[in-house]
Amino acid sequence: MLAYLFGIFIQWRILAVLGILPCTVLIPGLFFIPESPRWLAKMGMTEDFEASLQVLRGFETDISIEVNEIKRAVASASRRTTIRFADLKRKRYWFPLMIGTGLLVLQQLSGINGVLFYSSSIFEAAGITDSNVATFGLGAIQVIATAASTWLIDRTGRRLLLMVSSSGMTVGLLIVAVSFFTKDFVSEDSALYSILGIFSVVGVVAMVVAFSLGMGPIPWVIMSEIFPINMKGLAGSFATLANWFTSWVITMTANLLLNWSTGGTFTIYFVVSAITVVFVSVWVPETKGRALEEIQSSFR
Repeated sequence: MLAYLFGIFIQWRILAVLGILPCTVLIPGLFFIPESPRWLAKMGMTEDFEASLQVLRGFETDISIEVNEIKRAVASASRRTTIRFADLKRKRYWFPLMIGTGLLVLQQLSGINGVLFYSSSIFEAAGITDSNVATFGLGAIQVIATAASTWLIDRTGRRLLLMVSSSGMTVGLLIVAVSFFTKDFVSEDSALYSILGIFSVVGVVAMVVAFSLGMGPIPWVIMSEIFPINMKGLAGSFATLANWFTSWVITMTANLLLNWSTGGTFTIYFVVSAITVVFVSVWVPETKGRALEEIQSSFR
């Protein structure tokens, strides 16, 4: 949200340079971060492992039970074989990989980064005079909606929130697409033109709010909950790579598509969001309150 706020007053090049400052502060601090207790236990560094865990839990805390649990978990993990490519033929492996990767790819194909990165241009096309202020307002709304998601996710469940989120995005994108298509046939001096501009802004806000409530954070949560332990690292890396690659594609093509047709661009994003609704309703399981073993058994 600070980036949106500073963007009102300074140019984007200066804003990009300012973004380096937190990184320069963070880098020296990395040298003082202790190693993970689980990693130390995995490496057989027992004394360092217990000392690191004691620091994390507090010197007055009895960590003996947790120490034994971590040792058992590490010993159990060491006996597991790493997944082979041939194992992906088994449903218990390819199905969760499809769900995790599919959610993260659809998350980006909905056009969220294109909407956020070019929101000023979109608001200008909608007739908003001060697009930078409107963009800051959009960022503030996104922060509030994301905070609400952290409260809702363990109360409503992942699947329901994803359904509501993707459906809300679909409706919002449809409103924006119809508004921009209709504006091409309406005089700029008419009252209807201004009303359509308002509708397009409402649609963008609805899309961002819906995204922040579910499709933004929840795919990452589900990915961590459905992958088997022996493929979690590999599958998580693959899904993350697919997510960022798709994000790059959307970012690089959004401006070209908006220059081609604003209404057409939002129609494409609308179709993807509609596909997401179907994808979630058919394939994504509810993971709230379920153990990994229980989730895995449903994939067999």
